[in-house]
Amino acid sequence: MARVLLSFGYAFWEIFMFKKIIFLIVGIFAALPVFAQETIKIGLVTALSGQSARAGEAITRGLQIAIDELNASGGVLGKKFELLRRDDEATPAKGVIAARELVFKEKVTVLFGGLDTPVSMAIVPIMNEAKVPYMGPWAAGTAITKNGANPNYVFRVSAVDEIVDKAILQYAQKTFNAKKPGLILVNNPWGESNEAGLKAAMAAKGVTPAGIEKFEGNDIDVVPQLTRLKAAGADSLFLVGNVGPSSQVVKSLDRMGWKVPVVSHWGPAGGRFTELAGPSAKDVHFVQTYSFFGNQRPVGQKVLKALMAKYPDIKSAGDVTPAVGVANSYDAMMLVALAIKNAGSTDGDKVREGFYKIASYDGLIKSYKQPFSATNHDALGENDYVWTQFIDNEILPVGIKK
Repeated sequence: MARVLLSFGYAFWEIFMFKKIIFLIVGIFAALPVFAQETIKIGLVTALSGQSARAGEAITRGLQIAIDELNASGGVLGKKFELLRRDDEATPAKGVIAARELVFKEKVTVLFGGLDTPVSMAIVPIMNEAKVPYMGPWAAGTAITKNGANPNYVFRVSAVDEIVDKAILQYAQKTFNAKKPGLILVNNPWGESNEAGLKAAMAAKGVTPAGIEKFEGNDIDVVPQLTRLKAAGADSLFLVGNVGPSSQVVKSLDRMGWKVPVVSHWGPAGGRFTELAGPSAKDVHFVQTYSFFGNQRPVGQKVLKALMAKYPDIKSAGDVTPAVGVANSYDAMMLVALAIKNAGSTDGDKVREGFYKIASYDGLIKSYKQPFSATNHDALGENDYVWTQFIDNEILPVGIKK
C-alpha cells in the first residue's frame, strides 16, 4: 500500500511539474509576438542598382538619418522604426512584386516609393486596395497622388509634374528669353504626364511649342528627333527623362554641334549624369527641391552633420548627391512618424487620417503648415523649387560658385 501511495505521489508530482513547464513554455511563446512587433516596419521600393542606383541610395540615406533620429528619441508609440529595402531595378513589374512582398508578407506600416513614375503608378493601385499608406519621396508624375481613389492612401513629399512644368516655362522665359521651345520627352507615363503639364502651362501663357518629340528609355541616338526640333526653329529645349536617356539627348546635341539652352525636369540628378553625358552635362539647368549648399537653417545643419558622421564618403555638402533624394525622404519620414503618432496606431486607415491631422512641422525643405488635406496629398508646392546645374560633378544652385 505504501508503495502504491508513493508511486501515486511521484506521478502527481511529475504531472504538476509537467504542467508548470507547459505553462512556462506557453508564456514564453505568448510573449514572442509582442517582441516581434517591437518595431514599426517602413518599406522602400526603389532602384538600388543600374543607372539610377544613386537616387535609390539617396532616398535610403535620407530615410535612415530620419529613422536614426526618431529611434534615438524613443521612436513612436513606444516602438522603434525598421527600414526594409527592395530593388525594383527601375522596372514596374519588379516594383509590384517587391511592393506585394513588403505589404502582405512583411506587413510594413508605410511603403516608400522611388525615382520612377512608371513604377510608382504600377504600385499605387495595390496600396489603395490594401489600405496601406504609400509615400512618394521622388517620382513626380501628377497622377501618382491624383489617382482617383477614394479613400486615397497615396501621399508625396516631392515635385509634382504639373507644377514643375509651369516652373520650367517660367525659368526658360526669364533666363533664356525662350519664345519657341521644343519638347523632348521620354516615351513613358512620366513623359506623358509632363507633356500634358507643359502643354497646359504654355497654353496659359500663349506660347506655341516648336514641336514635341519622344525618345525611348534605351535610345542611344536622339539626333533625328532633335534635328526636327532645330528645323522647326526651337530656341530652347524642355527635357524630361531620367539619367540614361537624358545623357543621350546631351550627347546627341554635341554630335549635331547644336548649342541650345536645355531646361530639364530633375531626371539628370538621379545618377551618373556627368559621367554619361560628358562635358556638356554642365549646360543643363534642372529643377530640385533642396540644396545643402549655401546658408542652412538648423535642421539642414543637423542633417548634414548626421550624414557626414554616418557615411564616410560624405565630407561636405557637395558629396550629398542627389540632395533631393535625401531631403525629400528625410522630411517625408518625419511626416510619416507624425501621422502614426496622430493615429495612435499602425492601422493603415488610421495612419491615413493621421496625415490630415499634422498641423505643422519644421522640416529640412521648409516649415510645413498642414501639409496634407483630404483634397491635397502633395506637401510641396510651386514655391519649393530651386534651379541647379552640375559643376565638377556636384549639383549646385545656378549662380552659386564652389
